[in-house]
Parts: sequence; structure tokens; C-alpha cells
Amino acid sequence: MTSLELLAPAKNLECGIAAIDHGADAVYIGAPRFGARAAVGNSVDDIRQLCQYAHQFGARIYVTVNTIIYDSELEATSTLIRELAEARVDAILIQDMGLLSLMSSISELSSSLAFHASTQTDNRTPEKVRWLRSLGFRRVVLARELSTEEIAEIHREVPDVELEVFVHGALCVSYSGLCYASQHCFSRSANRGACAQFCRMKFDLLDANGNELEHQRHLLSLKDLNQLDHLDELILAGATSFKIEGRLKDVTYVKNVVAAYSQQLDAFIAKHSETYQRASKGHCTYTFTPNLRKTFNRGFTTYFLHGRQPDIFSPDTPKAMGEFVGTVKEIRRDSFNVAGTASFANGDGLCYIDANRELQGFRVNRAQGNRLFPQQMPRTLQRGMALYRNNDQEFERVLSRPSGSRKIPVNFSLMVTPDGF
Repeated sequence: MTSLELLAPAKNLECGIAAIDHGADAVYIGAPRFGARAAVGNSVDDIRQLCQYAHQFGARIYVTVNTIIYDSELEATSTLIRELAEARVDAILIQDMGLLSLMSSISELSSSLAFHASTQTDNRTPEKVRWLRSLGFRRVVLARELSTEEIAEIHREVPDVELEVFVHGALCVSYSGLCYASQHCFSRSANRGACAQFCRMKFDLLDANGNELEHQRHLLSLKDLNQLDHLDELILAGATSFKIEGRLKDVTYVKNVVAAYSQQLDAFIAKHSETYQRASKGHCTYTFTPNLRKTFNRGFTTYFLHGRQPDIFSPDTPKAMGEFVGTVKEIRRDSFNVAGTASFANGDGLCYIDANRELQGFRVNRAQGNRLFPQQMPRTLQRGMALYRNNDQEFERVLSRPSGSRKIPVNFSLMVTPDGF
């Protein structure tokens, strides 16, 4: 049987527990230091608590120590990894090969702690994956830019390495680990966990003669990855761990996205139960219906899954557009009507792209059917404009409460004893 793992992000203990409750087979979380998201470090004690919770379900905890480490930090890093091993984490994600060498000298860790090659090590060829295996890596996190054919080739060439692939969330415009734009422009190294998100900024596009072709547009900002409908292709290509990006995301994002992918994995396994199984135990139930368009996204793309594709970027805005809810039908002084089938609630957040191709947003103060009364009437709103909801008040309200539970099936025997049963 091949075990399939849904791997969820956690910016903190709360998100990690929510991920487990909503169907994650594993969670990756940042340590106090040396993670590729410096803003979301967690105490070793919190990580220990998360391990204790996850291990009840056979779920695993992976910790990111995937920055470039300076020589002066080696001792502190060694101490940290010893503490993480004592907390019973299941694996460490690393980028710096010096760490692998350092950890091999800590003999008591070798049998209890796995090392995964982070996507920061830029893993996109069979040769690179084979080399990483020779160094002792049990798992390799593949680059996001690979097609199913390329993933399948890596699996054929190096079948004894676990392949982890990203299936959802933000995309970098450069290969992970090889982008130096933030370091060059702002002295903030992405490889030290301090990316300034250079690719989400505005740019002018000039031709060879200096003529302006595009003015102040987000030309490097990619849409978000969404492989929900293509998990079967990735599984058949040889991937066994499916990673959701988002260690900066809040708990409602984690709940919704994890639930959506967990249900999809279960549906695939139900059709192939003689070949595949989930990597952890338990059955999840939810108080909501997962909907990926209701949480943060910049629009969706399958990226390079089937080779290079058009329409993979979001030039108008790097912010969340949300779900399309209709078009503006008629405007009055303090309200407007929406043509569409969506229902609205007081407090919903709506947005639109104005005539200058700028994202504009506002909050609904009062909703009467399809007539909406904004908190402040947007001046650039025009009849016929497409409206999107990037904050669904009712959906968020449901997710803000306990919204998922996980139960483990138990088999037991009842037997007669001299004193009863």
C-alpha cells in the first residue's frame, strides 16, 4: 500500500491543531529561528505540544530550518535541532548542506529524525534528487515549476525517494532558493527568511527604445497554485506528499483549504483502496462546505502542470480578489444593485477593478437582498463592473468557531470473565 500525505502549513500552534482536526496527515511549522519565514517562528514548547496532539492520529510534524546558516550560528542551530529531536518532531526541512554534515555527527538523532531537502535547494532534475538521496535525504520537496511528466521521470529514475509537491497557495516568480532580487534591491535575503516580496510590486514595462508599454502594473505577480482537480495526476506521477503553501495564513485559511484537499484525497483513495491509503488515522467531519474561492487567493492557475501555460499572472493586483459574485446593475446615491445569484450579508468585503485597472475595495454596511449599502459609497464604481467578494462574513463566522472534528475508529472485543465481562 502506498501512503498519501496531505501536508498543511501552520504559523502557530492553533493553526497546527486546526490542520490536524480538518484532515492533515502532516504539518510543517517554523522553529524559533532559521526558517524561510522569519516572521512566523514558534517556541520549541509549542512545537512539542503540536507533536503530542498530532501523534495521537499518526500524523507527523515537520519543522523548517531551511535558511542559509552562518558559521557563527552553527552551535545555536545544533542546540535547536537537539531540542526539536527531544520534542519528537518527525523531520527537519533544510536548505544548507552544512547542516546535514553537522547533524550527521549527532549520532543519537540519526535513527529518530529524518531530513527533508527543502524546495529552497531547487530540486527539478533526477540528477539533483539522486545526489540528495546519496547524502541521506529521505524526502525531496520538488520545485513548483515541474510538469507531471517531469515528476514522473524523477520518480522513475529515483524511485526510493519520497517526492513532495506543492498543490496550493502562493507562487514565486523565480525558482525557490535562487531568487536574489529582494537581497539585491533591499538587502533582505529570501534565503534568510526575509523576502521583501519584490515580485508583488508595480513595474513599468519598456521596449528596447525606452517606450512605455505598460505603466505601473504587477508584472511579476503570479496567481495562486490550485491543483485540487489534478491530485490524481500527481499521485500517478509518483508524488506521495501534497503540500499546501501558507505559513503566513490565518487559521480560517488553513481549515478551509485542508478540508477541501482532504476530501479530494479521500475520494481518490475510495476508488483505489487496494493500492493507496492515507498516511494518518481518523475520519473528519465539518460544519461547513469547503470552498477554495472563499479564502485568500489571487486567482488560480495549474502553473506548469501540463507544461507552460498562458494567463498565469495577476497584473492588476497582488491582493485577494475572492469569488465573483455578480455585476453592478444600478447605482443610487447611497446604494447599488447587483445582478447575480449570490447572497450577501452585513459586513461582507467586496472589491472591483476600476477604470484605471486599480483594485478598489469596500465593506457592505447593510445588505437588503441584492441591494447593497456600502459603509462609504465607492466613487469609481460604475454600472456593468464585475464584483468580487474577498471577505465572506457568514463563511468566516462559521470558520471562526469549532468547525471540524477528527475521530479514530476503535475495534474492541467483549469477553466473559469469572467476575462478569
